[in-house]
Amino acid sequence: MGLESLTSVVIPVYNEGPNIQTCVRRVHEALREHPHEILVCYDFEGDDTLQALTEMEDRPATVRTVRNDLGRGAAYAMRAGFQAARGDVVVTTMADLSDPPEVIPAMAARIRQGAAVVSGSRYMPGGRQEGGPLLKRTMSRLAGLTLRWLTGIQTHDCTNNFRGYSRQFLSATRIESLHGFELALELTVKAWVQGLAIDEVPTTWTDRTQGQSRFRLLKWFPLYFHWYLVAVKHALRKRLARSQEST
Repeated sequence: MGLESLTSVVIPVYNEGPNIQTCVRRVHEALREHPHEILVCYDFEGDDTLQALTEMEDRPATVRTVRNDLGRGAAYAMRAGFQAARGDVVVTTMADLSDPPEVIPAMAARIRQGAAVVSGSRYMPGGRQEGGPLLKRTMSRLAGLTLRWLTGIQTHDCTNNFRGYSRQFLSATRIESLHGFELALELTVKAWVQGLAIDEVPTTWTDRTQGQSRFRLLKWFPLYFHWYLVAVKHALRKRLARSQEST
């Protein structure tokens, strides 16, 4: 198995025992024809996700568990997964079955065609979102569409954490996020600022039916907004520079 064609799927978990078996089955089935590894990244040994995996008689051989020793929380769990991943393409997805793993091969193909970041996009033609709190859905859609309009960033969906990254980009980029899923927006903005290719594929996000979401809108909104402003300020500086060059 060549690392140059290996897709690493990073799944941060926190007591996802009710969901994890179905999740890894679906990811494995979606990638059955492709070299891959599935990294389940956890914070503590008492996480019921681990017990569910231990009891899984048909657990795919491609599943590995990764203990997050960097710090508690989703961002650190994903960062631990990035460090452990061996593939040339790294995809983050959630264990709650909200993301369709059948889209992962298309995301990986776009990365191998030259993109640094590929978004699973709910808001591009062909994508959609089913369920979830109205306020969260509205703010997410507005953030994605206004950021694209204000900056020209090459995705309609800047906040979805269902995202693919090139190993080369991840290895060269310092991650600053310490808390939650704002990490996806940070990496997308940093790729865009560097002039790297960003792409997207349509996806359908479906609200979880089991377990409890770890998303905390009021807590994480300022973190998302920080990276939103970084992108807008960079776009304004570029426009100002072009304006000065033309005078």
